[in-house]
Amino acid sequence: MTPIDYIKENHLEWQPSFSREINNALFGYRGALIIQEGKKLSETKVMPPKAQAKQVIMISEADKIKFFACELETFGFFEEFFNKYKDFFDANSVNLLYVIDLDANGVFEYQGVKFSTFMLDESSVWNEVLDYFSLEKGVLKKLSNEEKLEMIYDELATMNVEAIDKTYDEMLALMGTTKKSLMGAV
Repeated sequence: MTPIDYIKENHLEWQPSFSREINNALFGYRGALIIQEGKKLSETKVMPPKAQAKQVIMISEADKIKFFACELETFGFFEEFFNKYKDFFDANSVNLLYVIDLDANGVFEYQGVKFSTFMLDESSVWNEVLDYFSLEKGVLKKLSNEEKLEMIYDELATMNVEAIDKTYDEMLALMGTTKKSLMGAV
């Protein structure tokens, strides 16, 4: 089963803006993924998820996620998120978590899968990913959604892998009380 088949079968996608093949081998997804479902009011009406991985950028190949980035409101959602999607991650996945309530960045391994975690307060995951790979927004503006994700995928081969510098428990200890800054009219 592919990650997107699992997501669709279990109704775990939330407000996707992109969900289709990038090329013959890769599948891309942008949107949110449900961690905790919202309250079901009726057969057709469901409240928004209680917890979600927001601003997801996912690139998968066959049954494995090759690249994953998202925003987590709290690092406290990580374990539940991982347990729900763990079958699709492996040691070769590049995973970037942008977490609102962290007081420091860190790289940790969890059940054989490495995650690079970053504090996020004002920016978007998309902008952070572009910075991470040193990609220019101006170049990407001219590309299709598929081409943008393919360019990110191509950058994976050229990047330096960050060394693990924290344990999962050390990452939990970095949870603070930071809230995301709202930008623009409220």
